[in-house]
Amino acid sequence: MRVVVGLKSADSHPWSLKGSYSGPQKTTMSERFDCWSCNESLYGRKYIQVEEKPHCIACYDRLFANTCHTCNEIISHNTKELVYEDRFYHENCFRCFLCDRSLAEEPFTSQEEALVCSDCYSSQFSSKCVACNKAADPGSRMLEFGGSTWHEDCFVCHGCQKPIGAESFVPDKSSFYCTACYEGRFAPRCSRCHKALTKGGLTYRDEVWHKDCFLCSGCRAPLAGQPFTSQGQSPYCVKCFSSLYAKKCVGCNTAITGFGDGKYISFEDRQWHQPCFKCSTCSVSLVGSGFFPDRDKILCTDCHEDE
Repeated sequence: MRVVVGLKSADSHPWSLKGSYSGPQKTTMSERFDCWSCNESLYGRKYIQVEEKPHCIACYDRLFANTCHTCNEIISHNTKELVYEDRFYHENCFRCFLCDRSLAEEPFTSQEEALVCSDCYSSQFSSKCVACNKAADPGSRMLEFGGSTWHEDCFVCHGCQKPIGAESFVPDKSSFYCTACYEGRFAPRCSRCHKALTKGGLTYRDEVWHKDCFLCSGCRAPLAGQPFTSQGQSPYCVKCFSSLYAKKCVGCNTAITGFGDGKYISFEDRQWHQPCFKCSTCSVSLVGSGFFPDRDKILCTDCHEDE
């Protein structure tokens, strides 16, 4: 009678018999009891019943027996059969492709349909841990970074030596540090809050800042990603700088900040935005042209001659 066993692999699954085995049939001589396939009498013979239909042993093996994936021979009804990923094996044929050891009671894996024991897999196919130089066991958890592989317990912080596991870490050349160790040893400190700056941030006058800490010295608004200027060592947003320090354009009476059109013209103690530097009489642009000051006015050559 066929016995189907489960395999020691995550991919194995139990199988059931396709028929039920019976001994010699007991019936009266007036009744016929024949093999469903070959019609030979089953009186006094062993048979296997499939879906309530009796079959002699020869017919059962011919019609229902599976073929061994290794030797391509029929797995007869009274032979132990092993199955893995829809492939069938004689128990004696279920062996490691490389060392030929039996895998019936051993953990194993497969490489392109070839069955491989754990030892052969580790020595031939498994990647090696860069820390201990030992191969990964089948099913064990490995960590990968930058093209290298570690056992989970071997991937440790170079500062505190604790396994990093799934926690965040900071690479530093060929070393790796947990966040706490990196902040304590290497991370620059924000010029405002003096806390470690591990990512992002910005630099101003050779000092580093968290983006949330880089604020206008006037209104305390964040300056990261915004135009700003400085007065002495202090940064200011455009609005604060304009109200506190910027000179006023003689032409439009608004602040000259250096932003936007940017360029401005200065004469004696007066300043103009470049577009505002016009003749006080005819409004022609005086940029790049000669002009004549006339008390609070500036005049082009033609207007000056007309006076």
